[in-house]
Amino acid sequence: MRLNHRRGWLLVVGFLGGLARPEPAVAAHPPAALVALGMASQGDYGTIKGRLVWGGDNVPASKNLVEQGKALKDPEVCAKDQPIASRELVVDPKTKGVAYAFAYLVKPGGTNPDAVKELLAKHPSVEIDQKNCEFIPYMLAMHQDQSLVIKSSDPVNHNVRYAAFTNAPFNQILAPNGHIDVKLVAERRPIVVACDIHNWMKAYIMVFDHPFFAVTAADGSFEIKGVPAGEQHVVVWQETVGYVNPEKAKGMTVNVRAGETSDVGPVTLKPR
Repeated sequence: MRLNHRRGWLLVVGFLGGLARPEPAVAAHPPAALVALGMASQGDYGTIKGRLVWGGDNVPASKNLVEQGKALKDPEVCAKDQPIASRELVVDPKTKGVAYAFAYLVKPGGTNPDAVKELLAKHPSVEIDQKNCEFIPYMLAMHQDQSLVIKSSDPVNHNVRYAAFTNAPFNQILAPNGHIDVKLVAERRPIVVACDIHNWMKAYIMVFDHPFFAVTAADGSFEIKGVPAGEQHVVVWQETVGYVNPEKAKGMTVNVRAGETSDVGPVTLKPR
């Protein structure tokens, strides 16, 4: 009787121990549909395009900052062979397109790491040259992970100066045929670059922490590729008026669809 009683208690304890013993852990797998959805979302990108156009009846005539052979400083180099034209407002007479304006996304909804990698692989650095006493290009848009090379193809001294909101001010003499490597971080506004030796010289740099930017072409067109699908906000900035789009710094709303091009149409620059 005692043996049977003891065996009964052992059976009960063994049964309870089996209930308490944890089962082997099994890794949780998300449903196949969710996996497919996550993979597809990585390719959900579209394109935004538009065109900056002059809103007046008459196209403004081009202007020269320095006439040929009449530079007050270093005339043996500056405007020696051709005049130095103003780039402040360049309108194509045929299309009324406005060149030299920035088009970019404000606080992009989403990212595109592959677009950044491709940009940096193709153009790890960008440059501004000083040639015939002009900054070339006049408008430069860049990613903050790109290096900026400021160079001079001229046989005379230049002075490179700019001030910004986030980046430290810069003011340095650039020797003939010299160059300077600069690292910049993203800015909220364009950086104005100037030369104090030749006071007509000017250029603009806009630095971004994303790859969604462009500079308008001669016909005023711009295109921003690889934009994440969804609601985005686009700004068009031109130096004579600042923000061209009515929404100003907030940017105009554009709904981007994956695999499609969203055309914002003409953005009109009205005469002052």
